[in-house]
Amino acid sequence: MNFTRWSARLPGINGTQRRTAARPDLATVPDRRADGTVPPARAEQLTDETVPVPAVDELPAREVLDRVPALVALVHGTDHRIAYVNDAYAAAFGVRPLGGPAREALPELRELGLLPLLDQVLRSGRPRTLKSRKAPDGRSYTFTCTPVSEPKDDGRGVLVFATDVTDHADAAERLRASERRQRETAVTLQRSLLPQVLEQPDDLRIAATYRPGGTEAAVGGDWYDVITLGGGRTALVIGDVMGRGVRAAAVMGQLRTAVRAYARMDLPPHEILQLLDGLAADIDANQIATCVYAVHDPNEGRLVYASAGHLPILVRDENGTVLRADEPTGPPLGTGGWVHASGSVPLGPGSTAVLYTDGLVERRDEDLDEGIAALERALAGATGSPQVVCDRLVRSAGVQADHDDDVAVLVLQHPARTGPDGELFRNAALELLGGVEAAPRARAFASGVLASWRFPPDLHDLGVLAASELVANSLQHGTPPMRLRLRRTDRRLIVEVTDGDDHLPRRRRADPGDESGRGIAIIATIATNWGSRRTPGGGKAVWCEFTLPETAGRRGQR
Repeated sequence: MNFTRWSARLPGINGTQRRTAARPDLATVPDRRADGTVPPARAEQLTDETVPVPAVDELPAREVLDRVPALVALVHGTDHRIAYVNDAYAAAFGVRPLGGPAREALPELRELGLLPLLDQVLRSGRPRTLKSRKAPDGRSYTFTCTPVSEPKDDGRGVLVFATDVTDHADAAERLRASERRQRETAVTLQRSLLPQVLEQPDDLRIAATYRPGGTEAAVGGDWYDVITLGGGRTALVIGDVMGRGVRAAAVMGQLRTAVRAYARMDLPPHEILQLLDGLAADIDANQIATCVYAVHDPNEGRLVYASAGHLPILVRDENGTVLRADEPTGPPLGTGGWVHASGSVPLGPGSTAVLYTDGLVERRDEDLDEGIAALERALAGATGSPQVVCDRLVRSAGVQADHDDDVAVLVLQHPARTGPDGELFRNAALELLGGVEAAPRARAFASGVLASWRFPPDLHDLGVLAASELVANSLQHGTPPMRLRLRRTDRRLIVEVTDGDDHLPRRRRADPGDESGRGIAIIATIATNWGSRRTPGGGKAVWCEFTLPETAGRRGQR
């Protein structure tokens, strides 16, 4: 085939336009005589000394294509027979026989998947580009396929133009590898800062999951935690640090550590957030975080919580009705200048609560309230263990491996215990009005209750002693009304005394001549754990707990 009979037809520019654009003698020269200025010398008419520039159509096309560093091949017909390959193409892939079909003569195009693209160019008559493909020679090329035609015999062909982009492709791959390493570092840091094993309180069943964002999204600062406060109470926290990457994960780790430290003070939820707010500003004034801190007390049957700009807690009761804990809420941590408040939502036996981050419900193409409403519907129909509920909620939200944001979900259930299991969870309380008869009444009450719960003699005696010392401490340092509460679970015995005075007791060393000050020291010695807290209505609660031996649990099941 005669190559010189072919010409490239570039879209939007015909031969006449190209010739006109290339000929300087036809170019329009602005007339400056009207403004009285002298035209510059370079704007004068061509002189004999000026070397004429040849038009594009007058250039020898084959000679130009032979010399360009890009790879050029010309194929024609429906089977894409080779009409021409330039020197650069032959140097890259070897000499190719003219007239052979591309499927056999140009195996590199077949391996790169370029043959279907040639068919598309022939059918559509429009150029197509295939970016950054690695060829058999190990280098990367960007291929542009442009339709060409021969006007005399109505032949059709495709001009294949390949640009070597190996350096760009290698740089892009190095960048992607660096991003992958950074993401892996952030994910590793994030997971190491999350609880490796969740604490499992006596009265709750808890499960959680964390899903980092997909490979194209940086890891965020989502976190969760479960903290046993003692006395049967449990703190649950979930939060989200704004931002992505290692920095967000590091801030998250500092906040989670601070929450655990503040939780040991057993403060109300809004006071915990108040402390975290100041700490977040100290850690990084440019970083903010949302957070929910909630406390479950089995004696109250409620979940008391405070929110710093976080999404509402969802609670499904034993009848399947889902409640949304919207209020109260405040601005995110780190903003300052806000006094947080606590709210509460019922969490009785048979209820399930869900705490989550925005990655579970937020989508770019829909309103946030729609995502929360969809989660409510999913929770209403999700049954089973906390882990099963957790997995179902994640699946219902469409969270996949390539999700564009990280997701944290914390599910807790308050089981409805009946039969033998219910025998292991019991409560007993006694109101005390004070006076000299209060201590004997408390000892008699504790002795009778612990005997009915079939505790072994040594645990029975320790429980009576603890009740006696706590009541005596309340009589001496507290004010009425006073209450003694005994509670047993499948793992521990809890003794708690409340009164109307808000001064918390401290353990101190009593001198030999002191007549008082030994009660708390005795409690700290005989009990597994002890503590105190202020109560919401004013006053305090002082408690201690004893770990049950395994035989005591079996005895309670008889």
